[in-house]
Amino acid sequence: MPTPRQLAFDALHAIYRRGAYTDVALDRVLRQTNPSGADRALVTELVYGIVRRQRSLDALIDQLGKKKASQQPPNLRIILQIGLYQLRYLSHIPASAAVDTSVELAKKNGLKSLSGVVNGLLRQYERLAAQGSDPLELPTDPVQRLGIAYSFPDWIIQLWLAQFGVAETEKLCEWFNRPPEIDLRVNILKTTIDEVATALADAGITVSRVPYLPQALRLIGGARSIQQLPGFQEGWWTVQDSSAQLVAHLLDPQPGEVVIDACAAPGGKTTHIAELMGDRGTIWACDRVESRLRKLQENIQRLQLQSIQICTGDSRQFSQFRQRGDRVLLDAPCSGLGTLHRRPDIRWRQTPEKIAQLSRLQEELLTQTATWVKSGGTLVYVTCTLNSLENETVVRAFCDRHPDWQIQPPSPDSPAVPFTTSEGWIKVLPHLHQMDGFFMVKLKKK
Repeated sequence: MPTPRQLAFDALHAIYRRGAYTDVALDRVLRQTNPSGADRALVTELVYGIVRRQRSLDALIDQLGKKKASQQPPNLRIILQIGLYQLRYLSHIPASAAVDTSVELAKKNGLKSLSGVVNGLLRQYERLAAQGSDPLELPTDPVQRLGIAYSFPDWIIQLWLAQFGVAETEKLCEWFNRPPEIDLRVNILKTTIDEVATALADAGITVSRVPYLPQALRLIGGARSIQQLPGFQEGWWTVQDSSAQLVAHLLDPQPGEVVIDACAAPGGKTTHIAELMGDRGTIWACDRVESRLRKLQENIQRLQLQSIQICTGDSRQFSQFRQRGDRVLLDAPCSGLGTLHRRPDIRWRQTPEKIAQLSRLQEELLTQTATWVKSGGTLVYVTCTLNSLENETVVRAFCDRHPDWQIQPPSPDSPAVPFTTSEGWIKVLPHLHQMDGFFMVKLKKK
């Protein structure tokens, strides 16, 4: 059986060398070996943590090594990152174990001649840390200081500094480097939140309620596989971050209405809409990626919902929905900068150029889906990003071009009220609200 560090090396090799997504690479190595709970937890921590922290780890290699990280043999760089991550971020692993296992990892992966480099660099980090000073030297420039300290590209730091300032940006960076928590949304058509909480407690799973959200339970600490938790097969609940649960409450769908979800897959918000409608009415779930819609179909069947109709294609090209929807949801494709703790690849895969393209796509989708709304109906625009170019700028431009639309604050009893700004839109900030970063706004057609 491969060791947890070997499994982490294999996953990181696939991520760095073959461009695999973190969750896909990790899932592949875990499925192939099915390690124990403790080993599985360590592999997961190493893979997600190192992908998040790679800029900080590479900066340490640059400062401690004779060659910069970018000049190291790729597999040696991965092994150095595995060792340094344990020394710097995992307090429960003895330093000697972090060093010795990294040396063995080098020997077992064709780098026996470089195992002395691994030992020397990690021992040097250990000596500096023992002297009481931080081995990672940081520049004084605030952009580079935050970028290296918290492992973000400079452009993201610059983006957030312009929006939030230095203190809030640092808190945001710190929050995004924490392991993500898992939230459940209870299916109120089949059970109650108290019954689910009791069933989980009886199975030894600790949960807590989430403020303002009537269907949300947060799992506390480690848990077994999601599919093995009580109530999964019965459709009592689905996994959905709390901030995403706010969306359907803001939309406020009513039984018997026609609701159109323009970018529905994988369907968390779609199925929530059906639950809030009592599964009475018609929900059109649209998406252009057929494979992602299969996940929605699986959830429809597991949750035993009847009101959802699936429509495959590009929402910018649909004409059959013109003025048919009482309510329309546009959960727009976005940069995902509000979910960086959950999806560590994003910070390295996104670029300002890609975001500019996304902003244009968002404007096109918003213009088209607005034609689907009946007179007097509502449209909710949503992203899971913290970037005004994809949020406020898109909405303001749309309202300027379409004076027959206006921002409508949530109803007074909506769970979205505590997150509402003076402008009328809803902003969820992770370091303040302890959930994914989201932007949403309700638009009403006069």
